[in-house]
Amino acid sequence: MKKIEPYSTIEGAIKSLDNGGRFYNLLAKAEDGVINPSEVVKVGGIFDDRQRMILFLEMALLKLNQEEKDILISKLESDLQKTYRKYKSQILLPSEAKSKGIIESNVLITGVPVLIDSKSDFCGFVITSILNRENALCIISLIDEYDVYELRDEKSVETFFIAHARASEKLPNEKITIGGVLTEFNCTESASSPKEKFLEVIYYLEN
Repeated sequence: MKKIEPYSTIEGAIKSLDNGGRFYNLLAKAEDGVINPSEVVKVGGIFDDRQRMILFLEMALLKLNQEEKDILISKLESDLQKTYRKYKSQILLPSEAKSKGIIESNVLITGVPVLIDSKSDFCGFVITSILNRENALCIISLIDEYDVYELRDEKSVETFFIAHARASEKLPNEKITIGGVLTEFNCTESASSPKEKFLEVIYYLEN
């Protein structure tokens, strides 16, 4: 999880993103009017994850108005524009995330995170298959491996769970915008148990 400092001007965004990429990206040139993936990942510190790259880009542009965003997006190379449209985030309230959120999509959500620090207050498991081992499952207690938070918006008492790896610093207990990938957890250790959605936090920014 990483805190993002969004661009405050379109000029600053273009100058930062049209940067020529890393030294081994020989085809990318700084300030040539075209922003390619290697230039975005240089700023975001991302490698080989286009979905995360687009999430970073969206959050970095959140403080710009729509006209300024459109100008910046028009400067993305054509394939990167397609990637942008493919992974463009859903923008949801915490109270909307359960019903409207699409699994494995990028989501932006705003609210005040409240840390759940007791196992008695939350029970959930991430269950995945173990590669090359038939019928073998890896069962991870979400609250053992992640910091789990409840998020609520001002229009509803309904809460939504978000989580990030414990190695990251704690989220501030104030209104923030959170970006991540929507996924699911099982309510018990059984693979056939009911599932609920949660957002795996990748980035956040202060409002």
